[in-house]
Amino acid sequence: MKSLKKLIISALTVILVMSAFTYYGCSTKKGSTGPIVGDDAPSKVYVPPGKYDEFYGFFSGGFSGQLAVYGLPTGRLFRVIPVFSQDPEKGYGYSEESKPMLMTSQGFIPWDDAHHPELSMTNGTPDGRWIFINGNNTPRVARIDLKTFRTAEIIEIPNSAGNHSSPFTSENSEYVVAGTRFSVPVGNKDVSIDSYKENFKGVVSFIKVDPSSGKMNIAFQLMTPPYDYDLSHAGKGPSHDWFFFSCYNSEQSNSLMEVNASQKDKDFIMAVNWKKAEEFLAQGKAKDMASTYYHNTYDEGTHTATSEILTSTKILDPKDCPGMIYYMPCPKSPHGVDVDPSGEYIVGGGKLSTVIPVFSFSKMLKAIEEKQIDGEMDGIPVLKYEAVIGGEVQKPGLGPLHTEFDGKGYAYTSMFVSSEVVKWKLGTWEVVDRAPSYYSVGHIMIPGGDSKTPWGKYLFVLNKITKDRFLPTGPELPQSCQLYDISGDKMQLLLDFPTIGEPHYAQAIPADLIMKNSQKTFKLDDNKNAYVTRNEKEARVERKGNEVHVYGTMIRSHFTPDNIEGIKLGDEVYFHLTNLEQDWDIPHGFAVFGNENSELLIMPGETQTIKWIPKNVGVIPFYCTDFCSALHQEMQGYIRVHPKDANVQLTFSTGSKPN
Repeated sequence: MKSLKKLIISALTVILVMSAFTYYGCSTKKGSTGPIVGDDAPSKVYVPPGKYDEFYGFFSGGFSGQLAVYGLPTGRLFRVIPVFSQDPEKGYGYSEESKPMLMTSQGFIPWDDAHHPELSMTNGTPDGRWIFINGNNTPRVARIDLKTFRTAEIIEIPNSAGNHSSPFTSENSEYVVAGTRFSVPVGNKDVSIDSYKENFKGVVSFIKVDPSSGKMNIAFQLMTPPYDYDLSHAGKGPSHDWFFFSCYNSEQSNSLMEVNASQKDKDFIMAVNWKKAEEFLAQGKAKDMASTYYHNTYDEGTHTATSEILTSTKILDPKDCPGMIYYMPCPKSPHGVDVDPSGEYIVGGGKLSTVIPVFSFSKMLKAIEEKQIDGEMDGIPVLKYEAVIGGEVQKPGLGPLHTEFDGKGYAYTSMFVSSEVVKWKLGTWEVVDRAPSYYSVGHIMIPGGDSKTPWGKYLFVLNKITKDRFLPTGPELPQSCQLYDISGDKMQLLLDFPTIGEPHYAQAIPADLIMKNSQKTFKLDDNKNAYVTRNEKEARVERKGNEVHVYGTMIRSHFTPDNIEGIKLGDEVYFHLTNLEQDWDIPHGFAVFGNENSELLIMPGETQTIKWIPKNVGVIPFYCTDFCSALHQEMQGYIRVHPKDANVQLTFSTGSKPN
């Protein structure tokens, strides 16, 4: 306990020193201890008007629940893609078509904590088809289609709590994984929290991805000891059949975790042979467990989301599946676990460690073959540390978290406590460069840096605790990203730029891999929405009891119909609006006075629906919210609302009346 207290005091001292250093600033002149900022830095991040950025960058939005798209190297924010949170700008989670995307077994949940974007891969290289991201709070995994930059699918993860080590993908995106952050009593058992060791379990989910459509389904789940599973990465090349998970709290503590989960010198990296798991699944070793969870998909043909409720999962218990899982001891409280491009080295990020441990996959296989075992945990063998360690990076700094690779034989590790990034050489384990980050750095990202083929030109440092390097905005400053040039021997700071939410992880890919497939419009002839109105002649208003359905069209610069009478208090009005445009980048918006359900943002050729309940008698305006032409202001209409018992008929702008 005394040694732990000394470590905590030392760490706090370093934090205070670094904070003071950062607060009072530092020079970047020759001979200073600041980062190298060359005179050519502005030219390296400048993209002239009319030219494109080199990379698309996808940054998690953290507690915003969304995914942000930046151009790199400029740091320009292009789009915020709504995923787990409602978005009034786009009507996501407000329109009737998109509401099912946010359904869960807990009901309609319009928020989550999005941490780790992960690009789909082919042969270990990002391919630009999809990007996955996790919802940490209400356990979910989403798939975003990079043709449309829209959330195409969200699957809920049952038997799990805190979906953190997620959704990392195998070399050909055969699977994405979802590891529980919090071990809990599986099956919603009502048990004492003090019975943690007896009744709590960690569940790791393997989500199968259809190679053509991308559609996800939970293939199987693994029942594991009650640790906290932090992060994951898949093997590559020789380690293709394996996934690696970092986990902490081997003490199996459930109170004052800051101290009680930091007692042991080592926790674990969990190695899972998913090919073996598939074999055991085929042999019928899995047990069915009742589990209610939602699977939500968005159909771009109908422009509509639907929810499917599933009721069971298949659980594999390591006790019944020998050779499926092994633990490798890792210096205490590991956060990141990263696999180098060759697939040989697995790097652990022990937050409270003074070294960076690098495990050897070939040594791991040899240790398994030679049964170099140091006990077991709930039927899972623990391999001897000395048998699996490939090397240790000595004196890298304080608080190693995450490692990325440049494809040129070097690795880069973020050091949270000492607020820096260190560059070290694979094989020799020597530190060759370090750069202060000016913030408390968390994840880092090199484009393709967790794949077989990194584009090792830039390093992006995603920062946690903010500092005063931007204009002040009250008591909270923006989280940020820093861009470094790593094309030379030394890291060169090029740019700081703010990010949305709290950035956790990010991914980047050359722009031309995505641009060529980008969908610009939806063909009106292919619109299969049940409420589509293909031309103005089909526009109409219909009553079904107290429901009124408006089948409307939008085109520069008017609505059809644009005047509606005969709506009564107590009616539920559904506006089914089709954007008749077929030109690129001519969306139309729709908002009606007093609506509680945000607006609609409707792309060319698309149909969307919003529900409106009038609250007062009178004449209510509606209008287009997205600037569409010189006569955008004229794109408007009126709705006349009558008393509930009024004896009136529906009429609309053409004067025609329903039968």
